Amino acid sequence: MTRSTAFFINGGAGRVICSIPAFEAYQKENPDDDFVILCEGGLDFFKGHPTLHDKAYDVFHKGLFEQFVKDRNCKTPEPYRIWEYYNQKCSLTQAFDIEINNKGVRDLPPPKIYLSKMEMVQGANVVDDVKKVTGFDKAIVVQPFGRSVESVGDFIIDSTSRSFQLNNIIDIINVLKKEYAIIIMSEVPLRLQDEDNGKFPVAQPQIPNLRAWAGVIQVADHFLGCDSVGQHIVKGLGKTATVVTGSTFPVNISYPNDKDFDIIDVGDGKRVYSPIRISADEQADRLNDETMELSTKQIKEICDSVRKFAGKSAKTISAPVAQQEQPKVPTSRPSLIPGSGTIPSYTKGK
Repeated sequence: MTRSTAFFINGGAGRVICSIPAFEAYQKENPDDDFVILCEGGLDFFKGHPTLHDKAYDVFHKGLFEQFVKDRNCKTPEPYRIWEYYNQKCSLTQAFDIEINNKGVRDLPPPKIYLSKMEMVQGANVVDDVKKVTGFDKAIVVQPFGRSVESVGDFIIDSTSRSFQLNNIIDIINVLKKEYAIIIMSEVPLRLQDEDNGKFPVAQPQIPNLRAWAGVIQVADHFLGCDSVGQHIVKGLGKTATVVTGSTFPVNISYPNDKDFDIIDVGDGKRVYSPIRISADEQADRLNDETMELSTKQIKEICDSVRKFAGKSAKTISAPVAQQEQPKVPTSRPSLIPGSGTIPSYTKGK
């Protein structure tokens, strides 16, 4: 009797999203395998999937070993250890497919994220409130940092050079906040100084749930980010994105052939491949240390890309927060994200 399989999926939510097409293919091509997916980093993005939701379990599930592991073979796919991946021959999604299905590099459908009506309404409420406060009729979600970012005193640093440099993303926000409602997607708050007497507030919602963020991205007019989970959420929702890459190769970690993605590769010709999850040697990160430093021309290119996708935003009303010391979202909705106990907060100026 052939045993079924227990797949362990680890790492961040971006990896989870990228694994979905490979599991869909495995399910179709191996109908006799009663496989399960054990999510070491959380099963958020398997939720709502029409065929994979019932196969995905959190590793804290009671009785997990006896019920789902003991009678199955264990497999832990690691896409970063696939030859085609670390030689820039395939994407993260394709590397998962190679590892799980062993069919070589092939085209796969994009991952798809299924939001509930409640999640979409919650996202719409957040975006609507940000538009009301800023006075603009189009909203841009900006994800400045990846998971490897650290706060070091007054500095925010990414030793892997996947995130925006702090001064660069502030310069970008200072331009775009005068044209769009800006919603910053970051666990690390940006310290922004007031240069314009609060005329152009910027939203920094404290939303810990990535599915709630997916609801916001679904309703927003465009996404600007780096090599992090936000761009994969965009792909899973069929939205548009401007993605800036430095130390990592777009063919590996993003969607360079997608008409809805504009990849601005500022590390091209400067970076070396960093063998994450293969080697702990820090030399590659040292060599890549300046690959996300942007020139004035590149900052303009990024802002122009956002304008191209989002279109021109109108100033629908005079933002009522200009003279307030600490602007707030209208409180007609006491809890935008149930259970979070928070509503979006706003920071004035640069």
